[in-house]
Amino acid sequence: MIKLTKLNHLEFHLNPDLIKSIEETPDTIIVMLNDDHIIVQEKPEEIIDKIMDYRIRLLRLSRQQPDLDDAAGAKPPL
Repeated sequence: MIKLTKLNHLEFHLNPDLIKSIEETPDTIIVMLNDDHIIVQEKPEEIIDKIMDYRIRLLRLSRQQPDLDDAAGAKPPL
């Protein structure tokens, strides 16, 4: 999840996988996959940076976790 700020200064967390597009008109409008629109204070470039940081963090965490099959004692395929 990424933390963003609405125009009324309320912070919220958004799942970036549900973003369809980001527009700047001049407000920044996030269009969701379900076609909902969210207006935020952050510029599109800031949102993209937050999404990249979020995905890098997920990749790093996934590399630190043991494989679920190994944890369950499953044997690897031959």
